[in-house]
Formats: sequence, structure tokens, C-alpha cells
Amino acid sequence: MTALYIMVSFAAGGFFVLFSPWTKGAIAFWPMMSALTALLAAVSLVLDRKRLDRIYRFDRHAVVLGLLSAAFLYAVFFVGHFLSTRILPFAAGQIGSIYGVKGSTNPMLIALLLLLVIGPAEEIFWRGFVMRRLCSTYGAVYGWLFATAVYALVHLWSFNFMLIAAAAVCGAFWGLVFLFSGRMWVCIISHAVWDVVILLLLPIR
Repeated sequence: MTALYIMVSFAAGGFFVLFSPWTKGAIAFWPMMSALTALLAAVSLVLDRKRLDRIYRFDRHAVVLGLLSAAFLYAVFFVGHFLSTRILPFAAGQIGSIYGVKGSTNPMLIALLLLLVIGPAEEIFWRGFVMRRLCSTYGAVYGWLFATAVYALVHLWSFNFMLIAAAAVCGAFWGLVFLFSGRMWVCIISHAVWDVVILLLLPIR
């Protein structure tokens, strides 16, 4: 578990730099997010190199399940946006600030980074490494709960309730997808596609 604690601590530090109001203005978000997640994923794959054939088995069903799960999660967020903006007076403003992360960066570049680097790398680290190890230690239910909590809490530095809540929902959802499918490719495809759709193609705001 030592490797897990070190990796999660490093991730938390990186997310602090990315999202905290004291540091985010001093860094280029997309290059750093890509570098951080790619590094976390690479180290995770090296540490888990003896288990890769079991959890990274690919077949055509993973594509279908990934796309369907991405569509379902988008629908959940669509409903969640409708309800939250009518119940919480601060919701619309906080959601708008999340979309502000796009800035003046070329949308095509953002899409490529989300599809090929950030989405896959986040799943490799958070579900394939962190959640899998927590489930091995604490069992499926508690491991899933702990992993979901950690994924939400590393976004705490943003002080944006809607972003933290979104991370919690996504972490719980992709954690369940991994538990029930047993295949990382379903989560990877779901995460990468959902990122591009909700941030660029069909934003909900």
C-alpha cells in the first residue's frame, strides 16, 4: 500500500497546483494536466505490469459498453444540471467557471488531449490502480467508496462545489463500470468520449 499512498499524495499535490486559486493562474492547465495524468498512468502501468493482461483485455464489446455508459452519464449530468440550477443559487456560476478552463486553447487540441491522454490516463490511474488496490485490500464495496471519495477530494482545492460533486458522481459511476465489467477499456472509452462530448461537443450550461 506504500506505493498507493505515495502516488495518491503526488496526485493530490498535482491537482492542488491545477485547481487551487493560488496556483492555477500561474500554470498552463492543459499541458500540466496532460503531463500529470500521463505520468501517473505510466508509473501505474509499470507497477502493475504483471497484471495488465487481466484488466486491459480488449474486445469489441468494450467499445459498445464504453459508448453506452458515456451516453448514460451524459444524461445523468443533463438531469443533474436541470435540478441543481433550480435548487442551488450558485450552481450556474460554478458550472460556468468549470467551462472557463477551456480558455483560448484550440478546441481540437483539447479534444485530442482528452481522447488520447487525459481521459485514458485518469482511468488507468484512478480506477485501474487506485481503486483496484483499495478493493484488493478492503473489498469491492469499501474499495469503491474509498476510491470515489479520494477522487472527489483531490478536486477540493478548486473550492467549487459543483466540480467536487461532479467528480464524486463520475468517480462512483466509472468505479461501478469497472467493478461490473472487469475491463479497463470500457472505463477508458467512456471517460474519454464523455469528456469530449460534455466539454466541447454538447456542453451543458
